[in-house]
Amino acid sequence: MLASLLDMNRRSPNKCLGMMRSDNTTFRAKRRALFFFEVLVCLMVSLLFITSCSASGTPQEKEAQAPTDRPNIIFILTDDLDFASASRTPQIRSRLIEEGTSFEKAFVSLALCCPSRATILTGLYAHNHDVTQNEAPAGGFQKFHSEGLEENTIAVRLQEEGGYQTAFFGKYLNDYPGDEEPTYIPPGWDEWYGKHGHREHQPYRYKINENGEVVSYDNNTEDYYSDVLSRQATDYLGRTAEDSRPFFMFVAPTAPHGPATPAERHKGAFASEEAPRPPSFDEEDVSDKPTYVSSLERISEEEASDIDDYYRERLESMLAVDEMVGSLIQELEAAGKLDNTYIFFTSDNGWEQGEHRLQKGKVRPYEESVRVPLFVRGPGVAPDSKIEKLTLNNDFAPTIAELAGIEFPGDGRSLAPLLRGGDPPWRSVVLLEKFDGGEYKGIRTETHKYVEYDNGKKELYDLEADPYELESLHESADPSLLGDLKAKLDALKNCSNKGCQEAEDVP
Repeated sequence: MLASLLDMNRRSPNKCLGMMRSDNTTFRAKRRALFFFEVLVCLMVSLLFITSCSASGTPQEKEAQAPTDRPNIIFILTDDLDFASASRTPQIRSRLIEEGTSFEKAFVSLALCCPSRATILTGLYAHNHDVTQNEAPAGGFQKFHSEGLEENTIAVRLQEEGGYQTAFFGKYLNDYPGDEEPTYIPPGWDEWYGKHGHREHQPYRYKINENGEVVSYDNNTEDYYSDVLSRQATDYLGRTAEDSRPFFMFVAPTAPHGPATPAERHKGAFASEEAPRPPSFDEEDVSDKPTYVSSLERISEEEASDIDDYYRERLESMLAVDEMVGSLIQELEAAGKLDNTYIFFTSDNGWEQGEHRLQKGKVRPYEESVRVPLFVRGPGVAPDSKIEKLTLNNDFAPTIAELAGIEFPGDGRSLAPLLRGGDPPWRSVVLLEKFDGGEYKGIRTETHKYVEYDNGKKELYDLEADPYELESLHESADPSLLGDLKAKLDALKNCSNKGCQEAEDVP
């Protein structure tokens, strides 16, 4: 730029240099004064031109620098966190629940880690994305990858159509990176901190793919995974504080999944706690339930003590996640971005701890497995509020898309109208499903749960009269009720896209 300006000066000296050769002394003095004045003007014009060009930049730079009112979105996904335990830690309770809304009837369709995470990323029921297990060949990361599902996740859509910065931290899909290179980064993510699957649930001695570089962590106190995750996520917020582009962060701690090892500073924090003892704990009569329950013995005192010990460890392991939530919110406040940021907090599935004699686990159709915590705070969300609508994990992708101002077709529906205080027409039923051993299909309505197993066994619960699912009515219920519930299930079990919404909306 400067060279071209100088070249212009050489070609037109009288315009910028005013070199006037004259023998007249008086004119020479005047010309000299004019010379310096014109040089000063040319330099000022050149400086303004260079500054203007530098400020304008490329179209991409203009877009990056342009202010936006689109919200930032942080999606926090815990692992195996049951609904009842989610509110037991201080930051989650005070900064998310009390400053946001709690979805009281939030469910996952298939209560298992990898299928649920696949649903969250794609907005599809498991019978449509076909990731039905945690391990290959029916599930795990490799199944998700080989099916090409990574090409159409919410992250890809936000990045390509929404102009969002995207960043992932934590557990991705079980057994990541599978047969791919250890440095493999899925499409859709600008920054990537994915924990390797060989020790994906261990709090020490693990590896993380950090933007294409595999980093090993040791057994040192400072390498406790939830703390490392917290540092990575808060550091990202600090580094992007001055960037006006909106961001989407997917933060996936492994707590409280087993082995549920607490940080050293948190051991013993819940030493006096006992696992909940609802009426379904060590259920007295399970003869009306499928064989996998009806064949179980009563829980002994020693087994009950083990359940209590593990319950305490799970709660204590969540305290580091709780501190991470506090750190993220503090960083957002410091950057002046908290008021324009939605924070979602949920789990991939629930957890059983003695209900119906099931000492631990998930995957079953009972409330403890399929019901999850869901707390949301952000612009327009009423503080300390509750939403009673039936929601599902295939709703997350459409919700995030609508908040970002883009479209994302799927089997679920957007929760955005509910977050803004609306009361739109809503679904009356959600689908519950399990594949590959003990397969079942079921539905959960506002008032009933109806389940059909592949071996012909059925369960039916009146959730208003029997919220703890103690007595199955499948043999004594009104035939018209059974017929209605079966019809709803038949409409949903193989649905896709808008067909799912239409089936869910039938009164």
